[in-house]
Amino acid sequence: MGGLPIQNPSDITFSESKKDQSGLADSKPKKKICCACPDTKKLRDECVVEHGESACSKWIEAHRKCLRAEGFNV
Repeated sequence: MGGLPIQNPSDITFSESKKDQSGLADSKPKKKICCACPDTKKLRDECVVEHGESACSKWIEAHRKCLRAEGFNV
């Protein structure tokens, strides 16, 4: 029986689960931190300039949450 080799079903499952894991937040960030989350960064920065850091904890935390979603450990 010289045809194609039979692939082990457990190998298929392993390779598929490996692909699924690549999209997790624990993976290495694909962008530099300065370029990630420009929308929340802008809102955070404008709030801090106008109202001071202590009044902008909502925007600061929103930006941190976005960065974590992008894979950064902040």
